[in-house]
This record gives sequence, structure tokens and C-alpha cells, in this order.
Amino acid sequence: MPGGEPPSAATLSSTYLRRDFAVRRNEAKAWRSDLLGTSRDRTSGITGEGPWQPSADVYRTGDGWLVKFELAGVRPEEIDLRVSGTELRLRGLRRDVVCRETQQSHSMEISYNRFERRIEFPEALDACRAETQYQDGMLLIWLRRST
Repeated sequence: MPGGEPPSAATLSSTYLRRDFAVRRNEAKAWRSDLLGTSRDRTSGITGEGPWQPSADVYRTGDGWLVKFELAGVRPEEIDLRVSGTELRLRGLRRDVVCRETQQSHSMEISYNRFERRIEFPEALDACRAETQYQDGMLLIWLRRST
């Protein structure tokens, strides 16, 4: 080092440990946000920045695809599903039915208001027929290839 002795192994080790700890802490925060559904890209409905995005699982099946959306508290009549080209688009609204003027919130983790989720598939879906089932807050969508 200019103007002095090089740092000791203990100093270097301590510096790297602090840096490694900071990186791990940031990774843990991001992971926690994903688990709790509080990451900005998925829950902008909480902050009013735009539609929130419901969680989804996508499976390849023998005759097409199965898509599951987590939509607890969403009424079926508030859901709009569209399939076009290689994209499935789900839009809708989750209303807060328990909100009263006299209540003060202590913690808000559930997204209310408009939601939208688009899923791209590696193939065109136009030839698929869609079948849906809504049960216990889960929307299941089968996209089956026509034979």
C-alpha cells in the first residue's frame, strides 16, 4: 500500500466477512420479500403504483398446459381471462371487504385493487381450448391442444 504497510490478513479477512455478510443480508431481504409477496414488482397494488401480480405455477401436461393462480378473496365474476398468440393474460379485482373508516391498519401485506398477470408460452395457444376451475382461492386453467 502506498505510504504504509499492507493490511494484515486479519484486516482483510474482517473486510471480506463484512462485505460477504452485507451481500448475504441483501439476498435474504430479497428472498423474504419474495416469500411474503412484498417485492415491488409483484405487489404494486399495495402502494397504489399499478396492478399487483398474483402468484402463478405453470405446468406442461401431456395435452397442453396447466396454469394455477393464487387468487384468495377474488370473486369469480371479477376475473377476466384472455388467450392470444403465445400469451395468457389474467386481469381482475380483489376488493377489501373488511375495511371500515374507524379502523387503523397496523400491517398491510395483502394486495387489493386491480391485478394483472401475463404469462408467455413457448408455443401459440390459439389452437388450445381453455377449461377453468375456481376453488378455494385457486384458479386452475387447463390449456388443452385441440386434436
